[in-house]
Amino acid sequence: MSRGGAHFISFEGGEGAGKTTQIKLLGEHLRNAGHEVVITREPGGTPDAEIVRDIALNGEPGRWSAVEEMLLMYTARSQLVRTVIRPALDRGAWVLSDRFADSTLVYQGYAGGVDPDDVRKLHALVLGDFNPDITFIMDIAPDNGMRRVHSRAEVLNQFELRDDAFYVRARSAYLDIAAQEPERCAVINATQSPEAVADDILQVIIERTGTKP
Repeated sequence: MSRGGAHFISFEGGEGAGKTTQIKLLGEHLRNAGHEVVITREPGGTPDAEIVRDIALNGEPGRWSAVEEMLLMYTARSQLVRTVIRPALDRGAWVLSDRFADSTLVYQGYAGGVDPDDVRKLHALVLGDFNPDITFIMDIAPDNGMRRVHSRAEVLNQFELRDDAFYVRARSAYLDIAAQEPERCAVINATQSPEAVADDILQVIIERTGTKP
């Protein structure tokens, strides 16, 4: 969708895919080029949504059903879009989000057991057709990603404690989404060095936006 000079970019993928690192690198690049950049994350991004994040992520797997998780995610997402993302885009800023709606479609839908069509219906109810301009699918084999997670994290959240089959389903779902929506999604090989990944991301942005940020 056209937003003038503003762009909404989400980063998706399994655990340990390097989303946070790449958002930081891209944000620095864009700011150095003179752009206003707003960086946010999901669930979270506002004081109230961070409370929802704490409720949703902490505790053991199974604390919430997949439907309950979905509702929590969309409660936080609705406020984030209303109070942070839309106003930033209206100002002409670049918005970079660590996860967005695809995470719910994958984690609670395809991998979690909620009918994906029900997730899409909830999205339409809450946000209409609002979606990122570009979504980077940071692709990494689940076992490699989890090794990264375990090497850096002192405490794991409940989404980092799922069984191996869950992460395999999630990766497959992300790749399916990318294949279904090639105009929005770009799959990035997240096993490369951070510098190589950043170069690939920047190249996609140049190709998709028609400008070198």
